[in-house]
Amino acid sequence: MTFLLPSADGVADEVAKRLPQATILRYEDSDTGGLADVEFYCLPYMGNGASVGLIAQMPRLRVVQSLSSGVDSVLDFVPGPVTLCNGSGLHHEEGTAELAVALILASLRQIPTFALDQSRRSWHHLRTDSLDGKTVLLVGHGGIGQGIERRLTPFGTQVVRVSRTARDGVAPLSELTRLAAAADILVACIALTPETHGLISGEVLAALPSGALVVNVGRGSLVDAAALTVEGRLRAALDVTDIEPLPADRPEWGLPNVLITPHIGGDTLAFAQRAPGFVADQAERHLTGQPLANIVKPAR
Repeated sequence: MTFLLPSADGVADEVAKRLPQATILRYEDSDTGGLADVEFYCLPYMGNGASVGLIAQMPRLRVVQSLSSGVDSVLDFVPGPVTLCNGSGLHHEEGTAELAVALILASLRQIPTFALDQSRRSWHHLRTDSLDGKTVLLVGHGGIGQGIERRLTPFGTQVVRVSRTARDGVAPLSELTRLAAAADILVACIALTPETHGLISGEVLAALPSGALVVNVGRGSLVDAAALTVEGRLRAALDVTDIEPLPADRPEWGLPNVLITPHIGGDTLAFAQRAPGFVADQAERHLTGQPLANIVKPAR
């Protein structure tokens, strides 16, 4: 059986060690002559469109394994007979929740300003904001949203929740604009679907109080980027953007009230340590006919 695997973080090496009887192709190799025999394909983490495009070149493919929790950019390219699995449980949720809180604190305490002052050897005292007493609107209350809430609670925040599935303590998406009007901080951490594309719209942004902070650790297309740019009265912290990498000519780069990180939420050392063993487990399950974990789209 042939597996196409990334070399990064030792994924291919770990599978080769665990399954010496398997044929291992490495994604980073330029020779793609063996694609016709591939049954199991692990996408490179943070790969581009080219890595997804390879799926169409594998007629015997039976499993696509993503190392990301979100598979919105892959789902439409996976044929019916192929099972798609995600990387849930590899510390993405925890890492992204940590980053969301870090972005909030860095924005409120104006850390980028002080870092710039440091680079200039300039001591310039400023009074900054605090999380204590802030109302945080979590747009999405799955694994990431719940992780953010747990980390925010000790700071004395009031957390308001809205999600696709309304339940006790979690409002429906239809309430988003109304709830935004009382939010000091809005965090987008909901999955990207046709329903949530552009969810943080111009109407929602306009409803936020002046000076409110918009944090996006979900997917870039959740937020109307043009409307956010126009809303100069708001602050923002973005780990994801609607185009990645963010083009150099985009206005977000130059806005004084925007903090940008290059989609690093789930990419932690903890993830890198867990990924090889997880992929090896999945590969072994497929090779021996055992049920796969983290199935997002079963074969049909």
